[in-house]
Amino acid sequence: MSLAAPGLWFDQVGPQPRRDPLDGDTDADVCVVGAGFTGLWTAHRLLVLDPSLRVLVLEAEHVGFGASGRNGGWASALFPVSTAALVRRHGRDAALAVRRAMRTAVRDLGEVTAAEGIECDYVRGGTVTVARGPAQLARARAEAEAAAAGGDEVHLLDADEVTRRVRVRGALGGTWTPDCARIQPARLVTGLAAAVEARGGTVLERTRALDVAPRRVRTDRGTVTAEAVVVATEAWTAGLPGRRRDVVPVYSLLVATEPLDAATWEQVGLAGRETLGEHRHVVLYGQRTADDRLVLGGRGAPYHLGSRIAPEHDHDERVFTALRRTARTMFPVLAGARFTHAWGGPLGIPRDWHPAVRFDPGTGVGTAGGYVGDGVTTSFLAGRTLADLVLGRDSELTALPWVQHPTRRWEPEPLRWLGVNAGLRLASWADAEERVTGRPSVLARPLAALTGH
Repeated sequence: MSLAAPGLWFDQVGPQPRRDPLDGDTDADVCVVGAGFTGLWTAHRLLVLDPSLRVLVLEAEHVGFGASGRNGGWASALFPVSTAALVRRHGRDAALAVRRAMRTAVRDLGEVTAAEGIECDYVRGGTVTVARGPAQLARARAEAEAAAAGGDEVHLLDADEVTRRVRVRGALGGTWTPDCARIQPARLVTGLAAAVEARGGTVLERTRALDVAPRRVRTDRGTVTAEAVVVATEAWTAGLPGRRRDVVPVYSLLVATEPLDAATWEQVGLAGRETLGEHRHVVLYGQRTADDRLVLGGRGAPYHLGSRIAPEHDHDERVFTALRRTARTMFPVLAGARFTHAWGGPLGIPRDWHPAVRFDPGTGVGTAGGYVGDGVTTSFLAGRTLADLVLGRDSELTALPWVQHPTRRWEPEPLRWLGVNAGLRLASWADAEERVTGRPSVLARPLAALTGH
């Protein structure tokens, strides 16, 4: 049996059978590096469009080892670049096309998983995002107003309307959007790998890519020659030769309670299985699981010098303690609840906070990623887009402005370390400033400049 990525999700799935590693040199029509959502959705779509393709997926650890098996379980229409920023960069029509594609992808993901028989606890209950202070309430109003310009459905809620969905202490109001589904990530990624194999694809584990070149992937187990190569390694891209500055791996951590009884949930809410957020600067996200746990996650862990990823970084007791404290502050009924799980992992952030899907027909190399933590639905869309690009198909997806989007590289160290950690610290300070003043943070202005929003 293979070791699972740490956390609740793989504990619920249970031990998975170990897949074979690559056994020497071989060839394929398409070689995908990375058995997470991006790689597996690409492989799946390729096989749907052309069942005759020989599609080989390589994974350094096991299926879903990275962010795909560790995230908060939001299949949302969130895109890391705001609609206003998309308009500035690409024009209004292109921005609206992105928003339509993301909303559609939330529904399509549910339909595809149902058609493939993937039981991943998909419930499209939307997202309720609470405002627990005047500055947060101002952002909620601004978000609801801006959403209409992008064709998005975001409803401004008063305190009573929030309470009907979730009973957060101190909530002054908030927003709700229908465009999000709760999922169980490990069930989705393992079910997706099985669906790829059922359609004729091959998934190999314990095979680490050492170098990617035109139509070739060199691994620690042999070399794969392929007409097309897709690099779907997200945060781990920084570990490939020459790509250390492509993305920065920033850690997001989560905690989960024991299953809670019906009386407790009566005082918490989320009866519609809404996902939960807060209009603050330091990202916070939560969900009510299928077995009635509260999962709460967020940022706050430091970026590590040299884009280093290591197992010990998956745990930061300072952040875990803060998340448990936040859960009990938001929901006093959890004062005596036991937290059974604490885990996390890295996500990939590009220099301009803008995800990209790229494919070069000349070299046969494609890439996708840089989701900034909004990767569940975005990776589904990326996989479909990559499949069209690999097969030379012109479609609405290949016309989206993130296709062939150029991103400049991150600064060399120690500038990268200084800048990223300064941004993380600024977000925390901005929230503290707003709690004291009740006004929108002055410190948040340079943070917005850093992220391009």
